[in-house]
Amino acid sequence: MIFGRRGGSGKHARAGDAARRSGPRHAAPDHREDDADAPGGYGDADQPGGGPYDVSHAPDNVTRLDLGSLLIPAVDGVEVRVQANQEGEIQQVVLVNGPSALQLGVFAAPRTEGIWEEVRTEIRKSLFNDGVAAEEVTGEYGVELRARVRTGEGLADIRFVGVDGPRWMVRGVFQGPAAVDPAKAGPLALCLRELVVVRGQEAKPIREPLPLRLPREVADQAAGQAESPGTGVDAAQAPPGDPVNGVPGGQPAGPAVGGSTGSGQARRRPSPRPRRS
Repeated sequence: MIFGRRGGSGKHARAGDAARRSGPRHAAPDHREDDADAPGGYGDADQPGGGPYDVSHAPDNVTRLDLGSLLIPAVDGVEVRVQANQEGEIQQVVLVNGPSALQLGVFAAPRTEGIWEEVRTEIRKSLFNDGVAAEEVTGEYGVELRARVRTGEGLADIRFVGVDGPRWMVRGVFQGPAAVDPAKAGPLALCLRELVVVRGQEAKPIREPLPLRLPREVADQAAGQAESPGTGVDAAQAPPGDPVNGVPGGQPAGPAVGGSTGSGQARRRPSPRPRRS
């Protein structure tokens, strides 16, 4: 399903599969819960210079698409592509701008510390185990990971970005030219800076994906499309096995970008090594 003004090819989705399989899929679960009642703590201060924002600090002068735990800013030239099941539960969100794309994920984290450093280390190890060398570089949000992975269409560049907030972590995976040169991220980088996280107050296992849902009117429209093919919301078509959340050589950790979000059985992506604190 696509929200946006301009279309794009499926090649960034194919490149993104390398990102989907790059999570710490072999790690043993850690069943700690986030410390929901801890006073103050990590990420509570205002975030100067832009987001991603916690909803408590977000500016309200930006139009955003409400996907539940993520509010996606409306930026000219950027499509929001999602895959969801018949109940409107979203398994994957990808923003597309020309030849570049940005896959987004948001996860529960403890209030007292960030988890991106630990997650980044495990992603790098997972890539290494699949024969892919990842380089740590310093970017706008601190230390990032860059790698070149092999896909069905050849080599593809990906760039992992992590942002720790109060009881949440956003992971972004850039693909295409935006993965090689951050200056080319343009509208996608703006989307990340204007992104808003709605964490909620309930305790969750650390690293559990926060729930994402289609707006009700969109879910109803997608359901109507499933009943009457050729009508309703456009579907972003992508070949089977397209990546966005992992590394080459492993089994996909979740559904591919594209396809009709209102029909079919969507595979559930396992949470990245959930734990409780």
